[in-house]
Amino acid sequence: MSWNMSAAVAVLVALGAVVAKMVAGPPVLGWYVLAWALFAAALWLAGRVPERRLTALVVAGGIALAGVGLTTPPSSSTDSFRYAWDGRVQAAGISPYDHPPADPALAGLRDDWLFPAECGERWLWPLPDGGCTRINRPTVPTIYPPLAQGYFLLVHWVSPEGSRHKALQLGGWAMAVLVLLALVRWTGARRAALWAWCPAVPVEAVNNAHVDMLGVLLVVVAFSVTRGRGALLGAAVAAKLLPATALPGALSGVLGNRADGVAWRRVFGVVAPAALVVALSYLPYVLLSGISVAGYLPGYLREERYDGGGNRYAILRLLLPDSWAPVAAVLLLVLIALAVLRYGDAERPWQGALLVSGSLLLLFTPGYSWYALLVVALAAMDGRWEWLGAAFAGAVAYATGPAAPDSPATLVYALAGLAVLAGWAARRPQRAETRQ
Repeated sequence: MSWNMSAAVAVLVALGAVVAKMVAGPPVLGWYVLAWALFAAALWLAGRVPERRLTALVVAGGIALAGVGLTTPPSSSTDSFRYAWDGRVQAAGISPYDHPPADPALAGLRDDWLFPAECGERWLWPLPDGGCTRINRPTVPTIYPPLAQGYFLLVHWVSPEGSRHKALQLGGWAMAVLVLLALVRWTGARRAALWAWCPAVPVEAVNNAHVDMLGVLLVVVAFSVTRGRGALLGAAVAAKLLPATALPGALSGVLGNRADGVAWRRVFGVVAPAALVVALSYLPYVLLSGISVAGYLPGYLREERYDGGGNRYAILRLLLPDSWAPVAAVLLLVLIALAVLRYGDAERPWQGALLVSGSLLLLFTPGYSWYALLVVALAAMDGRWEWLGAAFAGAVAYATGPAAPDSPATLVYALAGLAVLAGWAARRPQRAETRQ
């Protein structure tokens, strides 16, 4: 074994130990920074290991690192408790959009796990009629779209009695590994390492079992095949909405294609099946719940201060008046999407998807690290490691408080944006040479 290979193994072991510490308690900024530093060191060492030897390290290391997320209950998010509740409610024949968990009409579905008798633990939410629950925002209906609801119901059906959070974590681990194997197959081990060893995967995809992972898997599969891409992207949108940012990538260059009928065939071939899948997935719930299928989404956007408060739009607010930032963010994102539609590479649709998805993070500066899972996967597909800074910024934001206006995440988001611009400038000569 070469020195570089041995050093990479040692760094990955250290990274696994740090991740184990991260999932053993609440989010601590120091552990997040150390984990990402070890991740960067592992990637640097991987660049000095031959591809044929690197594959085994990336696959084995990725599977093992993701497995670290299985070692403890969810440590820094309570979202999976809502997933478990939504699955249970559906199994009882009730739409999850009709009643919040605190509704007395659902009291018969409560148990000692999600509604503990003692309320002294960390991260318990009070109920209006007394007692407490592990489910966050118990007085509002669910926010999750229909394909996610189908996943929650499936996990509930296949879970053994008393499995609690573990089944959802195993589902996250399985999907993370499938993404890893798909990336190794389609992009090679060196790029796949950007996903396999990223600390966000064991923490957010596995330990916290975020359903974002379902959307990520569907997007990666969509960009790995030529047929069924639109339907897969529609399914991804019906799982978590954020994958809608991948749709412009699937239509890269369509506005610049002057061949008669070609552009329209491409648009129809992606948009029509995507829209059909989304519509069909919503249909059963619309028939049951009507407009209630919007769930808590409008309230969530207000709560997270996407109206312009808190730490949203942090980079833009360094340059513009606070009241201008929301409008500027939307306009810039639309312009970036149009640029992808006009100048994007149709042979590399994931590149345009990365540009739009990553730009959304840099413009809106969300305070939750799991939102970046899609960007991590797309960065691996395209080999654009500089976009990982946006994911790191989200982790810093979450570890220091998602809504803290003085969070150091503002600086990190700004540096991440500069890194993306530097990467773009550095690759310009290469792109010009390719066009010649």
